[in-house]
Amino acid sequence: MYHISLRQLHIFTAITQHETLTQASEALFLSKAAVSMALAELEKQLGHVLFDRVNHRLILNQEGKKLLPLADELLHRTNDIQQLFENENNLTGEIRIGASDTIGNQVAPWLLSAFRQDFQHTSQTLFISNSALICQKLVDYELDIALIEGKTQHPELIAKQFSHDQMCIIGSPDHPLAGHPDIQLADFENSHWVLREAGSGSREFFLRTVAPRLERWQETFQLNTTEALINSVAANLGYACLSELAAQSALKDGRVVRISVPLNMRRRYWLLVHKEKYQNPLLKHFIRFCFEWPVSDSV
Repeated sequence: MYHISLRQLHIFTAITQHETLTQASEALFLSKAAVSMALAELEKQLGHVLFDRVNHRLILNQEGKKLLPLADELLHRTNDIQQLFENENNLTGEIRIGASDTIGNQVAPWLLSAFRQDFQHTSQTLFISNSALICQKLVDYELDIALIEGKTQHPELIAKQFSHDQMCIIGSPDHPLAGHPDIQLADFENSHWVLREAGSGSREFFLRTVAPRLERWQETFQLNTTEALINSVAANLGYACLSELAAQSALKDGRVVRISVPLNMRRRYWLLVHKEKYQNPLLKHFIRFCFEWPVSDSV
């Protein structure tokens, strides 16, 4: 008969997030010996090793991956029990949110501000990176929810559209196409492009929507920040395709210009959750809020 404690599960999930006993013990405010002992007791009771030991790092193995969604759910349900008789509107706990670049920088701050005002809940974390890394962290239970610009086909994630934005093509004010009326996609043959890194939503949109309509084009730079991309375009190093929200400041101050083309540049925003993730009342409220919040009226 198993005698697994919530403390053991809490320590187990902490180790999955930090990968070393030292980092997990610091996050839990426990001694390294206490964390090591709790993990050893849990593995002994289950009769399975939960981590592979690689160069002082603890890498979750297949047995650990079986336990993780159940441990995550039990810990969240425990928190729900503690709050069972409190005011339903008094949401407690933390939401770990991941957002890809445009949403994280241009949308999420206003969304979180509105959520805090409506529900008086202030415990959220926001991790901003490219869509691929956000999805991986969601799969690994390092995030509770993700808001990204490119749809994922990952089998462990559920994706639902919650809003959209408009993409645009920008160029240097000194570029020959700048200011020309009636520009066609054929005018971009043999063009040079500045793109975000692999895994980003804007790169995926360009490769899916614009690039297939060009016979010849060249990638001149690959950058991992939107600001660097805009400055490279301003320096006349090539065109770029990015969100109007991300480009609006540079367009307004004249660093770059919009080059309009006869192409549907609408892009969807996606809300992602893990299929096995237990959705406590706080997470359910936040998901519902994302679907109801009028993004276009607020940013």
